[in-house]
Amino acid sequence: MATIKPFKAIRPATDKVAFVASRSYEEYQEEELQSILKFNPFSFLHIINPGFKFDKSITGKERFKLVHNRYLEFLEDAIFEKDEAPSLYLYKITNENFSSLGLFCATSVQDYRDNIIKKHEDTIEKREILFADYLKTVGFNAEPVLMTYKDDKVIASILEREVQKVPIYNFTTTDKVQHQLWKISKKETISALEDAFYKMDALYIADGHHRSASSCLLAEACSKANKDHSGKESYNFFMSYLIPESEVKIYEFNRMVKDLNGLSKEEFLIQLDTYYRIEKRDDGIYKPSKKHHFSMYLDGEFYSLYLRKKVYQFSDALSELDTQILYKTILEPVLGISDLRNDKRIAYGYGKYNLIKMKNNIDNGDFAVGFGLVPITVNEIKAIADAGLVMPPKSTYIEPKLRSGLAIYEI
Repeated sequence: MATIKPFKAIRPATDKVAFVASRSYEEYQEEELQSILKFNPFSFLHIINPGFKFDKSITGKERFKLVHNRYLEFLEDAIFEKDEAPSLYLYKITNENFSSLGLFCATSVQDYRDNIIKKHEDTIEKREILFADYLKTVGFNAEPVLMTYKDDKVIASILEREVQKVPIYNFTTTDKVQHQLWKISKKETISALEDAFYKMDALYIADGHHRSASSCLLAEACSKANKDHSGKESYNFFMSYLIPESEVKIYEFNRMVKDLNGLSKEEFLIQLDTYYRIEKRDDGIYKPSKKHHFSMYLDGEFYSLYLRKKVYQFSDALSELDTQILYKTILEPVLGISDLRNDKRIAYGYGKYNLIKMKNNIDNGDFAVGFGLVPITVNEIKAIADAGLVMPPKSTYIEPKLRSGLAIYEI
């Protein structure tokens, strides 16, 4: 039974929200980042990049403390304000091709422990500990975990009713994406949503596995240090953004490898013939259209790879996943790549024009071969999570991508 809770969000002042909200820090090129930091004093980037104030690159625990200080300054300067009543927050993201309507709420660490909140990716312990330390020092969580839930008529009807009201935020960013936020403070509405989610067997993490794991780690440390621990403290919950399965957009990550592991082109193709029927494509850029089919770009030519299903054995949900099939039939045994996270010979790409980018990278000599896949589905993610299995890294690129700084959860 999934637990959600309202919380008193820290939010940007209405007249400054368009200036505060930022994309994920990793998405900025250095030149754009420096320009925003220089000319936009309200950007949330100032909080997560506190060294800019001192014209100094700051890392580690010193940075964590300064992030906390910049956060306090935003509160003192009324750039941020704290809501008086615990609320849920309805957030809609719309662009010309995509729209999602989801809910900011607090979700339970205990649900994560009990596998009611389900994961499909492994986490790295070092990163868990680092981010837990970060959360403890800064005292807030500004990056919600993206989770999905099975489409529900009761929840949908409540949310559709709420979006008929005037939003507290309504602005468009320079990437032509519209952002709208509604605050749900009415106790009856909150209770109805809590009850609807409590009837669900599971929530599924789409993006934010390390954030979830770190919040769990922090809760364990805080509960041990608090002799009056009750289970109701804020550290027992973490901020999430919940959207129905139908509104999740999943894109594929393609793979590019720098060399053929000492094989000639002909030797490489012969090795692939064990598991695949290989056909050269003479009709330009080739993109696969269904599961267990791959495109390959090699030596200036596209190929289609059709899995020989009588040779490859399907044993569980993971073995049916295209990223796992590619790993087990080509990347590991033929190209010698066993560590998909850390091997410098492999790179990943995503996006609308990624096959063209992949082709250009190989034509330029940066890589020797590239593989195109079809996107993984929500049902595949759920099957992996339900079975307690783990996907290969870079199996999914998931939207929506949320703006930072719109709602902050204090720990």
